[in-house]
Amino acid sequence: DKDGDFWRTYLYVENVIAHNSIERPIQFQNAGKAFGHFQNLLADYPSKELYETIPLFHDTVNRYHNLMTAAEKDTAGRAASVQTEINFAKAHRPYCNIITDGLKDGSIPLRVTHNDTKLNNVLMDIETDEAVCVIDLDTIMPGSALYDFGDSIRFGTNSGAEDEPDLTKVHFVPELFEAFCEGFLSEVASTFTQAEIDNLANSAIIMTLECGMRFLTDYLDGDVYFHTSRPGQNLDRTRTQFRLVEEMEAMLPQLNETVKRIAAKYR
Repeated sequence: DKDGDFWRTYLYVENVIAHNSIERPIQFQNAGKAFGHFQNLLADYPSKELYETIPLFHDTVNRYHNLMTAAEKDTAGRAASVQTEINFAKAHRPYCNIITDGLKDGSIPLRVTHNDTKLNNVLMDIETDEAVCVIDLDTIMPGSALYDFGDSIRFGTNSGAEDEPDLTKVHFVPELFEAFCEGFLSEVASTFTQAEIDNLANSAIIMTLECGMRFLTDYLDGDVYFHTSRPGQNLDRTRTQFRLVEEMEAMLPQLNETVKRIAAKYR
């Protein structure tokens, strides 16, 4: 405008709602379909031309190194109390390279990615639960579609709250994994590479591990990045993510079979 400020305008979409939690599995399935459709719409866009809004955002190797650095510096004097969590991250270090190495050697293609694929970033028809559109586009960057798939699973398949202190309430829900796979793969199975299909289940572990490492890094740094409303909240967040990683890992053969079965229907 005349003052040099920038404005962004949107079409107003009527009769839609953004859900913060899954009330019916069909909602998560339709979210998967919406994010798959998002991939299709941008499949031929030159992703390398996009600006990297947050550099190294999903570079899991870098996130691991940040955690180890935070543990060594121990700025807030908390490292001794979270050795179990630090050791958990160390034990799962091999997962960190899977997507980044694939992007480097070209086996996993660089695509346009949304990077915040939570359920509440899909507007859904109030009456039918059909996905109407994907919103919150400010983190669109070049990356792997596995980032978007894995983060959706991380957020949507948790039976508890992200900061739930009682881990007996935190479980990975495989039925919701299958629902999202059904919607997502119905859109992308015919165009994704075999390496992408083969790593969908891995990506759920990778993105959940990455998020847990980010929460733990912030806890070690003194809670300077993620907003907290109570002491220990970032540690609780860490533990919920790591609990999900444990359960996903235990079910990995089953999850791979689910992906294989659904992908075969659409390839």
